[in-house]
Amino acid sequence: MQNFQRHDRSPDRRETNQMVFGIRAVIEAIDSGKEIESLFVQRGLGGSLFLELKALLKEHEIGFQQVPIEKLNRITRKNHQGVIAIISPITYQKIEDIVPEIYEKGEVPLFLILDGVTDVRNLGAIARTAECSGVHAIIVPKKGSAEINPDAIKTSAGALYKIPVCRHESLSKVAKFLIESGIQLVVSTEKTKDSIYDVDYTVPTCIIMGAEDVGVSDDLIRIADHLAKIPMFGEIGSLNVSVSAAVVLYEAIRQRIK
Repeated sequence: MQNFQRHDRSPDRRETNQMVFGIRAVIEAIDSGKEIESLFVQRGLGGSLFLELKALLKEHEIGFQQVPIEKLNRITRKNHQGVIAIISPITYQKIEDIVPEIYEKGEVPLFLILDGVTDVRNLGAIARTAECSGVHAIIVPKKGSAEINPDAIKTSAGALYKIPVCRHESLSKVAKFLIESGIQLVVSTEKTKDSIYDVDYTVPTCIIMGAEDVGVSDDLIRIADHLAKIPMFGEIGSLNVSVSAAVVLYEAIRQRIK
């Protein structure tokens, strides 16, 4: 096991991602409860020990990327045996465990789903705003989401260590669970005439933000309670997703304080 450091021009930078390489070492990391942020497996890898690893990955619902050996060799020059795992700096939680706790405390749930936000700095900035605005949890998909790495942690000013982050295979299933739990879904999208200021956020709410290029997926739009857009008056006509998230979240906070 070693520390995997991303190079930066700043000599004071010390954030690292922990890297585990070798099939047995990765198996032991998973068995010990380590959160796998990303896993790279050499294409065509076989053998009984790898089959043991594959069974463990299936049991824990951990995905992996099959890559050429050249990519693995670029990550580390040590004997990786065709398998390299990057350990997450945080422990992911499950939304099914968080929702009941919030209701038991007598609080009004406020969640944030990030659908396809892949830029780590956007993720970090959103997490910082979410933590400051009292969001109970951020929900991201296992695939197609920004990696929580040192850059994300740094941009969040440490907020990713404080706010619960839930990572799930299917955002649609999470959304349906939230609806069944009495939580309205508000999708921030330009595909509507309704404004974010027309929505009542004083009730249990989950705000859904999408990627800047494609927005929120149709599956989530179809089951949403509200579609709402941020009014635009300039020529550019769009905001960075982290800024958009801040605008919507603080409208929710404004209403709740009022």
